[in-house]
Amino acid sequence: MTMPYRLHYAPDNASLIIRLALEEMGLAYATVLVDRAAKAQRSPAYLKLNPNGLIPVLETPQGPLFETGAILLWLSDAHGSLAPAPQDADRADYLKWLFWVSNTLHTDLRMTFYPGVYVGPDPPAQSALSDTVQKRLRVHLSNLDSVARQTPRWLSGTTPTGLCYYIACLLRWMALYPQVTDRNWFDLSATPHLHGLLAALETRSATQAAAVSEGLGPTPFTSPRYANPSHGSAT
Repeated sequence: MTMPYRLHYAPDNASLIIRLALEEMGLAYATVLVDRAAKAQRSPAYLKLNPNGLIPVLETPQGPLFETGAILLWLSDAHGSLAPAPQDADRADYLKWLFWVSNTLHTDLRMTFYPGVYVGPDPPAQSALSDTVQKRLRVHLSNLDSVARQTPRWLSGTTPTGLCYYIACLLRWMALYPQVTDRNWFDLSATPHLHGLLAALETRSATQAAAVSEGLGPTPFTSPRYANPSHGSAT
């Protein structure tokens, strides 16, 4: 039987967010490892799927999709799951925070991972950028924790949405990466409502399945450790 979806992934990359959504929805899918150690995301074959050379790509009956937020929204609309429906009163709130997480929170976090991409090879410039962005990320997390305190139904660990898993993965990576820099700026206990969300998500079978598949350990969000996958590399 041909799987309707093929997820091009690397362990503990943004593809993890899509794997979690597919697992939560109970959808059948196949995985295709993108070997980051061999820079397979820059291969001609992969660039045909995503000319940006970024992970993930989800192959669908309508063609390949890239951009994490776009994939989440497409899956939700295609399957009527993991997001408020277009006619629901809280659809607008969900969309604005989904796009904020994708365009603002995730983008700022990427700057701390790859400062050289944004300011070039000068180490002092990279350090200055990281310091500035880390301050901004703390404000972002405080704002997001305030939203979680209001317990909107689209930000619940018991009835999770794609956005819940997106947030959980970003907070995981804040705690772990970049490995060579000081990450003391991040303290999950400073955002107790987000901590509660992450703890609830860890009890989901989707999280447990993804953790086994990618070697993430039993507490991938609240007390994360570096991935130890049986195949592939996170970096």
